Amino acid sequence: MEKIHVIGAGMEGLEAFSSKALEVISKAEVMMGSQRQLDLFADFRGEKVLIRDNLEEIARRLLTSGKPTVIVASGDPLFFGIGRYLLRNLPAERLEFFPNVSSVQYAFAKIKIPWDDAVFISVIDRDMPSEMDRIVAGDKMAILTDRNNTPAMIARELLERGRDGFSVFLCENLGMNNERIVATNLKKLQNMETEPLNILILVREFEREDEDAMPLLGIADSEFHVPKKVLTQEEIRVLTLGKLRLRHGVTFWDIGAGSGSVSIEADNLLRSGRIFAIEKEPERLSVLRDNLARFNTRKTIVVPGEAPDCLEDLPDPDRVFIGGAGGHLMAVLEAVEPRLMPQGRIVINATALDTVVGTSEFFERYGYQVELTAVNIARTDPETDYKVFESLNLVYIIAAEKNKNQF
Repeated sequence: MEKIHVIGAGMEGLEAFSSKALEVISKAEVMMGSQRQLDLFADFRGEKVLIRDNLEEIARRLLTSGKPTVIVASGDPLFFGIGRYLLRNLPAERLEFFPNVSSVQYAFAKIKIPWDDAVFISVIDRDMPSEMDRIVAGDKMAILTDRNNTPAMIARELLERGRDGFSVFLCENLGMNNERIVATNLKKLQNMETEPLNILILVREFEREDEDAMPLLGIADSEFHVPKKVLTQEEIRVLTLGKLRLRHGVTFWDIGAGSGSVSIEADNLLRSGRIFAIEKEPERLSVLRDNLARFNTRKTIVVPGEAPDCLEDLPDPDRVFIGGAGGHLMAVLEAVEPRLMPQGRIVINATALDTVVGTSEFFERYGYQVELTAVNIARTDPETDYKVFESLNLVYIIAAEKNKNQF
């Protein structure tokens, strides 16, 4: 069977094609591509096939066609392009790719910012909430948008989450006569009307000068704004996070998040993943949001409401920490248990033996592996001249792991 040549068009029309690519095109009998790409080759003597929303039909034709065929795509066909679809539906040995300068590469060159450390995200025909979690977590991003998931929508969502510390570059109609590149900010972007063909580049500007000095684990209690001493204290927090055995990419529920100290430390530790900080008390919610903003958290989403009622719309968790359940602990566990992923872990901090007994019986009934730890911490006060140990309340840490073979 004939090779199928997939050729990327650069940003400068015919001038951007290599001599090798033009030679392959000159020998082809069939050319496929968007109208914009086909128009580049007005003198092509073979058959032209327009690619729109007919990829299944295109794949079927390519599988059976014996004619020399070229597919002209934008930029690099393997960068958010048709190349991925072709590799999924055609034998790889039949495909040969000729990459060109991508629109993202061109955009970074225009704004004069290095792009080797950037994250590339497409929201074209994608689920916006899940992609927004990736955007919030990024430092430097190139985002490909569409008519529905617009730059203005992204700006509004970031502002609603309290994330306005970005330099913003809106790059529209790149390589065309009406090309426009605007340096702006999220507050202005949220009201802008933009062209369908655009790339949004966000570069984070860190507002906290001391952020790099902040420890990844073991943040001092005094660093948090705390309502009425609602705080998982430093030593207990470190042990709790250890018992959770966090892994990159997990979905983590922090139920009864309070001041957010556990979510914030988990946010520091995870390169990727999603953290849902669940809190019902209005006063605590205000402090929680304030702490999340102060520590520049990137993967934590506040969920106002009372568990278990507010858990239904959340993605299933890999890890769950319950620091407080407002007297509804068993109801919360009954709601969490069927949702927890295999080999998922639940960690509960308790101060009452009744809670230890009740939760242990619950987990044993469902076949979990349970580990109980009693933690009695005493510490000195660095603000005083006398080194006297002051005891913290005894805390029981209940860690339970779901059996991977459990049904």
